[in-house]
Amino acid sequence: MDIKQLQYFIEVANNNSFSRAAEHLFITQPTISKMIKNLETELGVPLFDRSRKKLLLTDAGHTILEQAKLINKAFTNLEIELDNLLGLKKGHIRIGLPPIFDAHFFLKIIGCFHEKYPGITFQFVEDGSKKIEDDVDNNLLDVGVVVLPTNNEMFEHFSFMEEDLKLILHPTHPLANNIEVNLTELANESFILFNKDFVLNDRIINACNNIGFNPHIISESSQWSFIEEMVASKLGISLLPESICRHLNKDVRTVKIVNPSISWNLALIWGKNQYLSTAAKEWLQFTKEHLQINIHESFK
Repeated sequence: MDIKQLQYFIEVANNNSFSRAAEHLFITQPTISKMIKNLETELGVPLFDRSRKKLLLTDAGHTILEQAKLINKAFTNLEIELDNLLGLKKGHIRIGLPPIFDAHFFLKIIGCFHEKYPGITFQFVEDGSKKIEDDVDNNLLDVGVVVLPTNNEMFEHFSFMEEDLKLILHPTHPLANNIEVNLTELANESFILFNKDFVLNDRIINACNNIGFNPHIISESSQWSFIEEMVASKLGISLLPESICRHLNKDVRTVKIVNPSISWNLALIWGKNQYLSTAAKEWLQFTKEHLQINIHESFK
């Protein structure tokens, strides 16, 4: 038995499918099937019930899966510790970013860090706050940028940005030339929002519910640029963070929302009980220091 067999077994169990596991691991299905069969032969028990349409773990499979995860985690930590011995000459940091986040200044900080530690590599994953929190909790990401509030029992966090959302309209919309718009005036509008993986979706719906109406949502997307295109095509209205609005083209108008205004607060999160490599810890400290400088400069 070797660590690869256990890692392949974990992947098949997580996906309930040999074919999907093979795709995620970039290997052929016969290869992963043979690896699992060899593992079952070594252990002397079947790990999966293949008699049904859906692939299911056997009782032995459930028991071995829990142990396999512990072994794999220990192996991963061993690799991280060996990297640490090289004194930040190498390492890999996994960062979750929401696609609605204007990451320009954030990426400049990462660029400065890369100049200082050129051997450290980065993986960026774009997702909504809910998915980013899940991935940090499951150790699939080291850190993530999310919309507050977050689960303070599970995550440490560092808040670095707060801004209002603005109303996005087609230039011919009756409200497009207003200086500000009351949220109640949007009760009969068609809304285009981010999908349900985004906390911003909940924030907007809750704000509307709190003043007495449920927004009529005609479409959802995970990309602000596509939302902008839909508004420009007169499909509806939307609400986007102020920093994103600065990048919109002239095909849409932005208007301040009041009574109430809707804001979001962005923060870096990392797991309270998760192992962080030395590279990730150093990047986190470096980034927090530079974000604090950015916050200080914005108030001058």
